[in-house]
Amino acid sequence: MRPQLLPAASTADLPSPAAPQAPLRSVRQGVHAAAAHELWAGLHLSGFDPVQGLGPLATRAQRFTPRVSLAPPDGLLLEVSGSLHLFGGVASLGRELLEECRHFQGHPVLAFAPTPLAALTAARAGRALLITDPAQLIGALAPLPISALRWPEETRARLARAGVRTLGAVLRLPRAAFARRFGVAQLAVLDGLTGRTREVRAAHRAPVRFRRREELDCELSDHQRLLAALTPLFGALGSFLTARQCGVAELECRFVHRHAPPTSCVLTLAAPCADGRQLCALLAERLNVVQLPEPVRALELRAEQLLPQRSPNRGLWQAGEQGGEACEESDGLIDHLRARLGPEAVQGLTLRAEHRPECAWRLTEPPSIAPRRAVPEAPEELPARPLWLLPQPQPLAVQAGLPRHRGLLRLISEPERIETGWWDGGEIARDYYRAVGRDGVRLWVFREREAPHRWFLHGIFG
Repeated sequence: MRPQLLPAASTADLPSPAAPQAPLRSVRQGVHAAAAHELWAGLHLSGFDPVQGLGPLATRAQRFTPRVSLAPPDGLLLEVSGSLHLFGGVASLGRELLEECRHFQGHPVLAFAPTPLAALTAARAGRALLITDPAQLIGALAPLPISALRWPEETRARLARAGVRTLGAVLRLPRAAFARRFGVAQLAVLDGLTGRTREVRAAHRAPVRFRRREELDCELSDHQRLLAALTPLFGALGSFLTARQCGVAELECRFVHRHAPPTSCVLTLAAPCADGRQLCALLAERLNVVQLPEPVRALELRAEQLLPQRSPNRGLWQAGEQGGEACEESDGLIDHLRARLGPEAVQGLTLRAEHRPECAWRLTEPPSIAPRRAVPEAPEELPARPLWLLPQPQPLAVQAGLPRHRGLLRLISEPERIETGWWDGGEIARDYYRAVGRDGVRLWVFREREAPHRWFLHGIFG
C-alpha cells in the first residue's frame, strides 16, 4: 500500500470514512517495533502567532486522544491509534481536527505517520501524508527537504555543500561517518524519525481549574442567606484543593441576576490557601462592600489558577522572640485587610534601580503576593538613607551659608553627590548631607549645585 497524500488546508479530498483502513504490517528490519502499534498525527500551523500559545489548542485536541504533545512554536502531535474507531477512521478524525484549528490563527497542515517526528516533519514540509504502514515510512519521507527537521543552519549548509538536500539523501549516508561529522544528537534525530529508536514525548496536561454553579430555589438579596448558599461550594472547593495539594491565591464569586449582568466579587490572597472555611470567611468580609443591583438567582465559584500549597515555615524562635517572625499571621492580616478594604488599599514597596531618591521605589503587591524577583546586590558601602522621604523637597532658609530648620542645622557627613536624569527630562544635580537640628532630629538635606544653590529638606531619619 502506497502512502496517501492529504490536503494541507482543505478536507474535501480526505479519504472516505467508509474506506477500509490499511492494516499495520510487520515492521521491517531497522524500524522499532513500537512504531507498528502507533499512529501519530502531526499538525503544523504555518503563520501561527506564538503569542496565542499552543496550550489552548492542545487542550481542545485532547477530545481526540489523551496523548497530546506540544511541538513549539507552531506544532502539535497526537497519538491517535486508539481513537480511530471512535471517529470512524483517519479521514473523519482528520476532518474534525482541522475543524478545531479554524478557531486559531494559522494555516493548518496535517500528516499521519507511525512515528511522531515523521508526522511532524511531513506537516512542516507542507505534505499532508497518510502513512499507516511502517514499511513505507522511509520511502515516503525520502523526497522531503532537510529543512523540515529544523536542524541548525550550519548543519544544513554543510550538508548542502555535499549535495545532500533531502531526507532520503541524508539517510543513505554512513551512520558512523555522519555521527563523527555532525554529532550524535543529529543521528539520534534520524533514528527517532525512522523509528529505529522510540521517541518519548511529554504529554500535555490541561490546566486544572475549579468551577461550580449553584441554582437557587428562590432569588436572594440578603448577604447572610447568600453566604449560607455558598457554604457547600466552599466545602467542595476545599476538598478539591486538598486532594490536589494545591491552594488558590485568587478566587472569583459571580452572582447571577435575572436582568442585570452578573456581579463579580474577586478575592485576592497573600498566600495560597486551601481551607474552604477560611476562604468563605474572607469572602464574607469582601461581600460587605459589594452592592448587588438586584436579587441573585444563581451562584458561581471560580478558581482559574491553582498554586502549590506552601508548607508552614516554622522557625526555631517563636514570634517576637530573638527576631522570630510571624509569617502566617502577617499573611492572614493582609488577607483580612484586603478583603475588607479592597485589594488597592494594601500595597507593598519595592526598590528600583534608580539613583534619584524620589524615583528609587514604587508601589507593588504585598510581599507575599508579588512574584519574587532577583534584586541586584547593593554596593558594600551604601550611604545611609532616611526612613521617611518627603513627597516633595521642602525649601530651607539659609544663615551664613548653612541651612535652617527650627534653628541652625549642623552638617555631620561628607557630601554625597547625585547627578543624573538628563535623559528623561528629570535631571538633578545635588549634594546631599546628613544634618542634626537643635532638637537632635537627624535630617537629610541637599544643596543644589546650580545657582542659586538653594537648600532643601528631603528626608527624616528614624
